[in-house]
Amino acid sequence: MKIVAVLCLAVVLLSCSEDKPQEKKKDTKPTVITRYDKNLVIAFYYQDSLELRVGFLKRELDGMKNKEASIQKEFERKSKELQDYLQRNDEKARKGLLSQNEIAQIEQKAQAMQQELVQYEQTKAKEISEQSVEKITSIRKKIEALGKDYCTKNGIQILLIHGDGGQLNFIDNSMNVTSDFIRYLNENQSEIEKDLK
Repeated sequence: MKIVAVLCLAVVLLSCSEDKPQEKKKDTKPTVITRYDKNLVIAFYYQDSLELRVGFLKRELDGMKNKEASIQKEFERKSKELQDYLQRNDEKARKGLLSQNEIAQIEQKAQAMQQELVQYEQTKAKEISEQSVEKITSIRKKIEALGKDYCTKNGIQILLIHGDGGQLNFIDNSMNVTSDFIRYLNENQSEIEKDLK
């Protein structure tokens, strides 16, 4: 009897739960807390545009690229010189024109040339890297200082940098001051250049 009563109760509960209409999911919007301040002015500029259109910055970046290209060219020249030396002497050795003593001397010279090549590459890579970091740091500090001056003159409280991999996902284009900021930097480039030399 008890089993029948429990089964009846279970059937009643199941049928009641099936009759209930399921609740619809509510559309949820994120709660965004906004603060309107008519005096708050936020602007941004595109970083890559500065690199392309600000005279002193473009010259400095091009100068670094030219140094890298010059170092690469010298490395390739030294590498070709080593390859030519090995090839010339390999041909002589195949023809039997070299003694064992001459072959040993050639191998020593080739190893010395190889070591010189590796050392050149490492030294120059470190040198160019240090110079680039130093120059870029100096330029960023100057742009930051001129950015502060630009904001003060134009009543901007926040000046953001927008670019690939940056922290801004979206910003309305009405806040874009890239062209005007580039104009300002180009007009004041002598201020930056005097400390770069």
